[in-house]
Amino acid sequence: MSDKRQDYISWDEYFMGVAMLSAMRSKDPNTQVGACIVSQDNKILSMGYNGFPAGCSDDAFPWAREGEPLDNKYLYSTHSELNAILNYRGGSLEGAKIYVSLFPCNECAKAIIQSGIKTIVYDCDKYAHTAPVIASKRMLDAAGVRYYKYEHTGRELQLNV
Repeated sequence: MSDKRQDYISWDEYFMGVAMLSAMRSKDPNTQVGACIVSQDNKILSMGYNGFPAGCSDDAFPWAREGEPLDNKYLYSTHSELNAILNYRGGSLEGAKIYVSLFPCNECAKAIIQSGIKTIVYDCDKYAHTAPVIASKRMLDAAGVRYYKYEHTGRELQLNV
């Protein structure tokens, strides 16, 4: 009998990799965010990325970050976390974990809390000092949702597709 290989990726590497791969589906020219929801027994339940709702053409709605509210992306786009929650077609998400490439905003935090997700693993927190993320952390803390930063291993993962 041979020994198992030792260089396999961890669960966190695997699921954060899925979240980052999902982000690559985003058409947003500035920010691509992906999410992967996982059960307590490490089964992928759902995935999502930031973009417009189904039926809203990526060519007909604005991708701009600046300008009048109706002329930029913010009133139209759906964040990756909410898309992953809405894409789930199973039962409850109670006790699940969500991997996300960017720390959730206050609106996504509400959806995460209400859906029963109990843990967030995030890669980047570049908006940590903004009101939406400060509010997000305040609500997550109050609701007992644990969050922690993904620890990069330095391992390079390559896909040849």
